[in-house]
Amino acid sequence: MTKTTNIAILGAGESGVGAALLAKRQGFTVFVSDFGRIKEKYKNELSAENIEWEEGKHSEERILSSAEIIKSPGISDKVSIVEKAKEKGIAVISEIEFAGRYTNAKLIGITGSNGKTTTTLLTYHILNKAGLNVGIAGNVGTSFAKQVANEDFEYYILELSSFQLDGLVDFKVDVSVLLNITPDHLDRYEYRFENYVDSKFRITNNQTNEDFFIYCKDDKAIAKALESKKTKAKQLPFSIKEEIKEGAYLNKNEEIVFNLINQEPQTMSIHDLALNGKHNIYNSMAAGIAYKVLDLRKEVVRESLSDFQNVEHRLEHICYVNGIEFINDSKATNVNAVWYALESINKPIVWIAGGVDKGNDYEELIPLVKDKVKALVCLGVDNSRLVEAFKDVIDVYETSSAKDAVKLSYKLGAKGDLVLLSPACASFDLFDNYEERGLEFRKAVREL
Repeated sequence: MTKTTNIAILGAGESGVGAALLAKRQGFTVFVSDFGRIKEKYKNELSAENIEWEEGKHSEERILSSAEIIKSPGISDKVSIVEKAKEKGIAVISEIEFAGRYTNAKLIGITGSNGKTTTTLLTYHILNKAGLNVGIAGNVGTSFAKQVANEDFEYYILELSSFQLDGLVDFKVDVSVLLNITPDHLDRYEYRFENYVDSKFRITNNQTNEDFFIYCKDDKAIAKALESKKTKAKQLPFSIKEEIKEGAYLNKNEEIVFNLINQEPQTMSIHDLALNGKHNIYNSMAAGIAYKVLDLRKEVVRESLSDFQNVEHRLEHICYVNGIEFINDSKATNVNAVWYALESINKPIVWIAGGVDKGNDYEELIPLVKDKVKALVCLGVDNSRLVEAFKDVIDVYETSSAKDAVKLSYKLGAKGDLVLLSPACASFDLFDNYEERGLEFRKAVREL
């Protein structure tokens, strides 16, 4: 592709604007189109670089005259303009694919239905503490493309959602991490779990025998998929159920053992981990292996895993109000994430859940809910599926604002209880995103 080629970018959020800036730096003619409204800060960024943009529409003739289209991950392949582009034979790729062409940095890609952000930030924390020149991008922070355009990092830790993975063609990571696969976003995958599994495994695409594939051996969906899926990368599993010859595992003394060929085994008590819960043992194992396979001499894994501060909106302690603890887990947008949250708590729980149901099956939560939850407070426009799932299990109440949900939960709770916002659903019926939902919850708690 020549440097005078026209490139169209669909979506003018963090991903799209980052791609536009990188394309401009590389000498392409760039046109950005967003069917919605563009935030003022992104308009300013585009205008400052003299990049042409439009909002509230897609100018089809202009877009379909491009040699290549970079699509933001939130835009479905079923959108009319995307389908028309593919019919014309125009390549439609992701910002991650595009940015990968212009960096020689070592890339660690992390995906999974749950734990991606925590593991990405934890891996970044370890590498940063080791003094490496490292960036963090993908589904967190500043877009990968924008950093490739403006920075010169030697390593990148990339959180990659299934939507981002769907747009990959030639992109390759040096280290891939697959934490788990549970049903999520099935509305985007024709309600076929196998399609979602295929999407997650795209993180191993194009890897060679010089690369590494780190995965959870205890995850049933991953184990089943590996019966038929092949990768050239060296496989390094982790487990809390069995001893692993090369990878990481939990021994009988409740210690994580990092066991890699040509390296001295290293152990760390799970009681020294900064993050609690079974899911965070897995996350810590994955992050530790990802660092150790880089064959770096500085040993910082133990210290990093013990002093890490967790991400906002993920089992985030807010405060106590008259002896009742409030926890913000707004990032838990699927059933499996909620399962891990409930499993990690040892207090009576008033559970706040709800939002846009993505085809959830709540059956696996029922044993934990029976054992740990006092009441369910629904927070959403349509709570019917949650009500139906739990009405015969516990008391269920309905609210339509964070303020009302918090007030009611406080009334239902008692000293020693815990109010947990862990929605199991997407946020966009009442909120722009899970961050806004978490912030509204936090605000309501502090107004009690």
